[in-house]
Amino acid sequence: MVAICSRSEGAINAAAEAINSNTQVAAAGGQAVPVVADVSREADIARFVGVALERWGRVDILVTNAGGPPSGPLASLTDGQWESAVQSLLLSAIRLSREVIPSMQARRWGRILHVASFAVKQPIPNLGLSNAVRMAVVGFAKTQAIELAPHNILVNTICPGPIATDRLVALTRQYAEREGVPFDAAEQRLWISQIPLGRLGEPVEFANLAVFLASERASFITGGTFQVDGGAVGGPF
Repeated sequence: MVAICSRSEGAINAAAEAINSNTQVAAAGGQAVPVVADVSREADIARFVGVALERWGRVDILVTNAGGPPSGPLASLTDGQWESAVQSLLLSAIRLSREVIPSMQARRWGRILHVASFAVKQPIPNLGLSNAVRMAVVGFAKTQAIELAPHNILVNTICPGPIATDRLVALTRQYAEREGVPFDAAEQRLWISQIPLGRLGEPVEFANLAVFLASERASFITGGTFQVDGGAVGGPF
């Protein structure tokens, strides 16, 4: 059973339909419940988590994930854009956690996965908002992992690299238009040329790590920051 949310009613309903029509999900008795909510808004977060608690009485696993902020050099960013990035990336993770932790503490079991970006280990040019605010999410997650460990609640951060998603397509298209180059050339220059495996990642490759960290097989792993990036991060950490 999973509750999922998005600002777009059409997008979240389509995602839930895709999950619920999967034969393996149906055979296991699974169900996805779509909720229209904006995680940059505190009231929407409370309402979203409330749907899950009302239906199932508890939350076992929380995955926090908000859309990336606008691109642009630091000098071009306004105070409003910085405040919006903090609301959507950092405060959403804090508020979602706050809503589900009591349920996890009551049963002494829980998993919290924060989705950040490989930019926290290797900053991406022209993505200053994401580079900076997602680092704050990692700091929050590390502190959270320490404080929640006595309650058997494990907290980890997943840092996807270039994964073939709509967000990556949008960033690539913006770059292509700005530089006046074809989309394929922009994709190669921006992403693929930086990846030792020589290709973009697939969403399922990200999901495989998330499923592992949410499982009992990861019962001694907390406070970690793991990239899924095809080797794109050059440093040792």
